[in-house]
Amino acid sequence: MFSRAWAIVAAFALAACAAVQQAPQGAGVSKERLDALTARMRSDAQQGRIPGAVMVVARNGHTAYYEAVGTLDPKSGAPMPKDAIFRIYSMSKPIVTVAAMMLVEEGKLQIGDPVSRYLPELKGMKVGVEKTDASGKPVLELVPAQREMTVHDLLRHTSGLTYGFFGKSLVKERYREAHVDVGVPHAEYLGVVSKLPLHYQPGSTWDYSISTDVLVYVIERVSGRPLDQFLEERIFKPLGMKDTAFQVAPAKADRLAEAFESDPLVRGAEDWHTKKQPAKRFSGGAGLLSTAADYQRFAQMLVNGGELDGVRLLSRKTVEYMDSDHLGPVRGPLYLPGPGYTFGLGGAVRLADGMAPTPGSAGEFNWGGYGGTYFWIDPKEKLVAVLMMQSPSQRTYYRNLFRDVVYGALQ
Repeated sequence: MFSRAWAIVAAFALAACAAVQQAPQGAGVSKERLDALTARMRSDAQQGRIPGAVMVVARNGHTAYYEAVGTLDPKSGAPMPKDAIFRIYSMSKPIVTVAAMMLVEEGKLQIGDPVSRYLPELKGMKVGVEKTDASGKPVLELVPAQREMTVHDLLRHTSGLTYGFFGKSLVKERYREAHVDVGVPHAEYLGVVSKLPLHYQPGSTWDYSISTDVLVYVIERVSGRPLDQFLEERIFKPLGMKDTAFQVAPAKADRLAEAFESDPLVRGAEDWHTKKQPAKRFSGGAGLLSTAADYQRFAQMLVNGGELDGVRLLSRKTVEYMDSDHLGPVRGPLYLPGPGYTFGLGGAVRLADGMAPTPGSAGEFNWGGYGGTYFWIDPKEKLVAVLMMQSPSQRTYYRNLFRDVVYGALQ
């Protein structure tokens, strides 16, 4: 909760923002309806439901809404600044996917290739199949893969790889025992992965996984650059994403947003409070930190068909290809894109205006992060929306709330 002093400072800051913020001509968004969102989020922060949040909405290339509410750090009560830095976890995946597609456009990588063409360490991986022995005990049998995983499989999570922290199975136990989700140093990672079984036959099942972390090594081998350097030189610097990186620089440490200590999904998470230290490896699936403004620029580049402020990262057709159905009928037991969505390259893609339990348009592209962050782009509406918060246990509720109000504000 705010201390009295911080509450006074925050009140003046919020009043100043409200006084100057106007939806620009052409934005096509109701400021009054988004002001109601601000009031709701501020109230929830004051009641201790969330620490705080930063929210951005842009339409037709104009920033129509940019607000910060609540606290940066529940311990100190410091008010949330607009330039707060958030652990974006799986919102790293779309960025790394763009990096891979840049190499595809340059003719250095083909997504139909087997992963082993670039990472021979992973050739010959077996699939783990659960069976029951004579005593009725479940055992794991390793069988040959019917085909090798491809780069395409890594991009769309049909590689057969998995995460150890979703669900229970003998294969997932192996992943948890290997600590492959977190904690394995960069140089050792592929060696650890190569000894693990696949959870499914490649191409058969959508299973959220370490696929994007493996994609990192494909990018590094093909480009000849460490991932952090490649992203900084080819994406972050060209787009002006000055606060996006794999760790927080010491000079920016006082801008790092924190979650409640009592949040039930944060307690026990091994890597939550270590982002001020050098990263053990460049986790393309969950390792980046960013700000709402930085991620807005990345998302706007996608809405614009690969270009922002005269800087082109991808062609229009490549962005359209990413934002397409890459699964067909393929699904999985835990299908995180949700009803009404398929998976493209690096994120979920909406199949129709209806079907999903929240509003949107066919062709919308979105993804979120474990810590509570979320974004989507709606090319039909020329819309970008970014929600940054650090409240894992509340992430689904506030994502849906944010979507409902934003679409309700469109004119």
